[in-house]
Amino acid sequence: MALLNSLFSGISGLKNHQTMMDVIGNNVANANTIGFKSSRITFSDTFNQLVKAGTNPNENSGGTNSFQVGLGVKVNSIDRNWSQGTFERTGIITDLGLQGPGMFILKNNGQEVYARAGAFTFDSDGKLVNPQNGAIVQGKVANDDGVIPPGNNLEDIQINTNLKLPAVATTEVNWGGNLDANSYQTRTELVKIKGNIKDDLDPAQLSDIEVEPVTIYNDYGQEFELHMHYVETSDNNFDLTWTVVDPAVEDATSSYGYLEIGSDTITGLSFDANGELVDPTLVENINVTILSFGGQDYDINFDFDAATVTRTTAPESLSALADDGRDPNIVKASITIYDSLGNPHEATLQFTKAGSESERTWYWRISVPEASRQPDDPEYFSGTLKFNSDGSLDPTDTPNLHFVPQSGADPVNIKLDFGNGFKGLTQTVGSSTLSALNQDGAPAASLTNLNIDQFGNVEGIFSNGNTKTLAQIMVATFKNLNGMVSVGDNLFVPRANTGEAFIGNLGEDTSTTLQSGALEQSNVDLSDEFTKMIISQRGFQANARVISTSDNILQEITNLVR
Repeated sequence: MALLNSLFSGISGLKNHQTMMDVIGNNVANANTIGFKSSRITFSDTFNQLVKAGTNPNENSGGTNSFQVGLGVKVNSIDRNWSQGTFERTGIITDLGLQGPGMFILKNNGQEVYARAGAFTFDSDGKLVNPQNGAIVQGKVANDDGVIPPGNNLEDIQINTNLKLPAVATTEVNWGGNLDANSYQTRTELVKIKGNIKDDLDPAQLSDIEVEPVTIYNDYGQEFELHMHYVETSDNNFDLTWTVVDPAVEDATSSYGYLEIGSDTITGLSFDANGELVDPTLVENINVTILSFGGQDYDINFDFDAATVTRTTAPESLSALADDGRDPNIVKASITIYDSLGNPHEATLQFTKAGSESERTWYWRISVPEASRQPDDPEYFSGTLKFNSDGSLDPTDTPNLHFVPQSGADPVNIKLDFGNGFKGLTQTVGSSTLSALNQDGAPAASLTNLNIDQFGNVEGIFSNGNTKTLAQIMVATFKNLNGMVSVGDNLFVPRANTGEAFIGNLGEDTSTTLQSGALEQSNVDLSDEFTKMIISQRGFQANARVISTSDNILQEITNLVR
């Protein structure tokens, strides 16, 4: 019987080393299978035949050990190695790799199955599926506002590829930047006429001279033109006529071609024998104030001075200069806003300095083009901003922009947020800059692309540049992954000893994150598998030798009877 036991032991060794080769062969075959987890086999001895029982020691003799002869080997376990596989970049958005213990949840013919392989694609219905068998990836779908519902109630991940976003009217614009604390007043303060009126020494030849026009500005940086005209009424006696025109309004009846909003004539100017004005006070710091004209506010207020003009035989040299030629201090920026139909409108905001450098007040004015608003709407909205001594903003009201679009959209009502404190606009020493930080409106848009982040959020990217959360992929974790059973197609189902599935969000809930555009590769280590293959082969050969040797011994025994 002992020889028969060795035969059976050798057979068990052959069978189980063949199983070991089967496991190794399967691992090697799946070396390039995405998401594949390699398996290992362990052996244990089988029952042992008791040849002699052991005895306990006593007063007269020591104890003896039991004698046993083993009856072969059996498979102890076949376990999967669930260690993380490496990622291979593919660039395909729907190729998903998991980092951590979680598993994708799919529904295949109504049954929940699980997978590590994430080579998915969208089908014609917009469902995210395994292209091999049509198993649908499970998660949560966002509502119309892009909000993922709470809980872990699973549903098919389905995206409407024809999804469109309605237009959103702008309701708020945030502004930022800096207004130079050393800025001078924007409004034109003084226009000086200098130079000489040529004396032709012929009383019959009277002078008629127009001075080159000067551009002037009001508190809000609007441009106007100041025209000045000297007319010699009699020998050495002049009238000086000044006229302010609005170059934004054409007027064919005016000799200047534009709307005249203010004019006056100063008479009685005469020059003495030295060519100097007899009474310079007539044209010294003459104040010009034009608050309104024709129902339109202009808020023009400046002085002009012509007290130093002379009349000699020297060449003609009259010229005029506003504020010694300094550039107007206007800080301006524009932003595109949207009405309820998604029509774009350009809103332009500008700041102008009020008062001297020591003052901390600025005028603001915002407007939209005439083509964007109804004729009865105001041309602009304006106000003032006051800054603190440290340069921070001290807002006292909430500025707004209102207009009714000509497109037929709802009236536009936009809050202008200039910030508070040092957040937003400031007034410190440095260059003046102004920019629109953001606005909350958008035109209508269609879905152009998708993005899946590390937490499984499927975000739609729309033609207007906005994004919206459309769905969230969920994952499952198990207490004992080795209890999972493979059903082919890289799919697993739970069986006895797996434990209940914990369904949660990617991230802290499951200690798992997701990599879009990448696939988890097989974790098979070929060098390890080839080493085990040699071990399996040698074990098989050794057990085969046991069988052949036992057979030779049995043959010798049978030869004894001859």
